[in-house]
This record gives sequence, structure tokens and C-alpha cells, in this order.
Amino acid sequence: MFSFTWALHQVFLGMLAALTHPVFWIVMALVALQYGRVAELRRNFLGAAGNKVLSDTALAAAYGFAGGIVGSLLIVLTGLTLNGTAFQYLLPLAIVLMLIHPRFLCFSYSGGLLALANLFFGFPAIDIPQVMALVAILHFVEAVLILFSGHIGAVPAYVRLTRDRIVGAFTLQKFWPIPIVALLVVGALPQGAEGVQMPGWWPLIPASVPGNPDNLVYIMLPVVAALGYSDIALARTPVARSRISAVHLTGFSITLFALAYLAAQNQGFVWLAALFSPLGHELTIHIGKRGEFGAKPRYVPGYEGVGVLDVERNSPAWRAGIRSGDVITEVNGIAVFRRADLQAALAGGGTTEVGYLEDGRTYRRQVVIAPSGRRFGVLTVPEGDEERVLELRPGGLERLWNRLKS
Repeated sequence: MFSFTWALHQVFLGMLAALTHPVFWIVMALVALQYGRVAELRRNFLGAAGNKVLSDTALAAAYGFAGGIVGSLLIVLTGLTLNGTAFQYLLPLAIVLMLIHPRFLCFSYSGGLLALANLFFGFPAIDIPQVMALVAILHFVEAVLILFSGHIGAVPAYVRLTRDRIVGAFTLQKFWPIPIVALLVVGALPQGAEGVQMPGWWPLIPASVPGNPDNLVYIMLPVVAALGYSDIALARTPVARSRISAVHLTGFSITLFALAYLAAQNQGFVWLAALFSPLGHELTIHIGKRGEFGAKPRYVPGYEGVGVLDVERNSPAWRAGIRSGDVITEVNGIAVFRRADLQAALAGGGTTEVGYLEDGRTYRRQVVIAPSGRRFGVLTVPEGDEERVLELRPGGLERLWNRLKS
């Protein structure tokens, strides 16, 4: 008899087996490579490492394992199988797309391309409702991972909004190796044999394999996936931005799963599900960015003092309690309003009294030792004379809309 405890136990054993698969360590190496690039970006802005590649990769693997448990349970509980999903194409195609742009490390694009290729050319031979349902579950897992860890390791940046306007922001880039357990139909149950009896409604989306669905034999097979997240926060904190992204992505995943379910019942929904996978994901990104860029930028100069975009960990500024979003108003009793004022006030080093507005509201004053010639550890908001500026390119839907308008 089926039970949730039994399913969780089997999933956990299968995921441990996935960790021994060579593909998992190949994915780990690719994830480490991406975190190496993130660390280099942060080093360029803060002048310090800030991100440790090995620890970032290990943390991503830990979150990925937890996400794999969620995804595996959803796969088992809904009865999705690898039969006809062409999973052997999904991950390699996603990795190839990642080389074009990191945000394309996403099964909505690779799954959508495979589904459309099947509809147009008949290759590869896949069960489109099963593929779309699998993509939906993996994106739900991604939404959970974004909610809990999407903000970790956010990289500060100066972003050009218009020709003469530069604002502070954080780029969010996360990559997770995901060991998961999926189902595979291996045949019919021999006469007289007994298996685990599943609920009457199971599976939600039947596999397109020959035989009586009530007598099919399923096994749990460990496989490896990878998920990526790329975003930017300029009107909100990285934590708030990742939460909003998680909500949007949850809506996308639920909608895609509903379309997959309908496609399994009615062939007329197959095209809609296949198109919604890449286009719906692009629309989700477009809605998120429009909400972010349409709001008031958070990291811009103010009248109270010098705004802080980011702070180097364990630096004098960090020990003084200064954090991103604070505003430094004075140093040793001297008011500061621009980056040059702050640098001049800190030039002497030694015992330094710093006054600042915590998150721009509550006034704080701290004394800290700042060795002469050493970096104080703050990255201030842009003032318009910055050299390293991120030039944003419009997304896919935005480029298409601009072409239609022109």
C-alpha cells in the first residue's frame, strides 16, 4: 500500500544514488564554473573576493539536494515518467543554451524547443504532456529555491537606465545541480505478483506506453538536472526581488502544469502547452522586469549623505554595522555628501567615528579602527562618473515588440 513515508524513503535512497552518477559531477563542475564568473564580477566591483567558489558551489548543491526532494516527491505523487520525455535531450540542450546566455539554463526553453520540434518535424518522439508537466514541476522547484536562496551572493552593479542616468543595482545569478528521482515504466505486472498499490486517481498524466495502465510496473530511476536563475534588483532589495520572482515563477509552473494536464486529455491543448513553455517563461521575466524598472530606483544618491550600495564582509565598514541601503552622513563629525567627501574623511585612518542612517531611517553612530591606506569596505551608489557600467539589453519579448513597432 502506498504511503507518503514510503515514497519519501524511496526518493531519498534514489537521490543518494544520483550523487554517484558521473553526470552529477559534470553538472557540479559547470555550476562551479558559473560561480567562478560570479565571483569575478563581484571582485571587479568590490576589489575583494567576496564570493568563494567552492563554498558557493557546495551551498548550491545543498539547496539543490533539498529542491530535488521536493521535485522527486511531486514527480512520484503525480505519476510522471521518463518514458517519452526525451530527458536525455533536455539537460544537454539546456547546457548548450546556457553557453549562449546563463539564464537559458532553463528547461522551459529546452523542453519547449523539443516539443515544437516534435510537432513540426516529428523528432524527437516525445510525450509532450509528460515533458511539459516535468518542466512545470522543475520550475516549481526553481521557485522554491529562488524563494530561499535566490538572493544569496547578489553581485552589486552600476546600471545605465538612460543615456545620462546610472543607478545602483544587484545582479542575481544562481545555479543549482538537482539530483532527482523519476519514474520509468518497465512493463506489465506478472500474473500473481504484487506491487505497491497506488491511489485510484494516480497517475494524473498517464504515460503513453502500451498495456493496461492498472497493471504497469514502475521503477524509480535517479537522474540529474540543473536549474539556473538570473535577475536584477534595482528598486528592491535582493531578498524582496527574489521573493517576487518566486511568486511569478510559481504562477508560471502551475499554469504550465494545468496546460499539460489538459493536453493529456485533449490534443488541441498540445500546441498551446508547447508554445507556453518558452513564451510564458519569457513573459514571466518581462512582467518581473517591467515591475522592477517601472518602480523608483532604490540605490541612488540622496540629500542626507553618501548612499551605500554594498559592503565588503569583515571590512571596517562591516564591523561598524554599515549595510547595503544605509546612508553615511558624517565621519569624525565632518558631514559627507559625496564619494569624494567620504574618501577624504577616511584618508587618515585610525580610530574613526562614523554616523549613518540605517536603511535610510534610523541614525546610528559607531567607532571603528580603520588602518591607514586600507579600504574602508563600502561601495557607494553611483554618482554619474562611473567607468564600469552595465549596459542592459532588452529581453526577447521586448526586442520582438520593438521590431513590431518599428
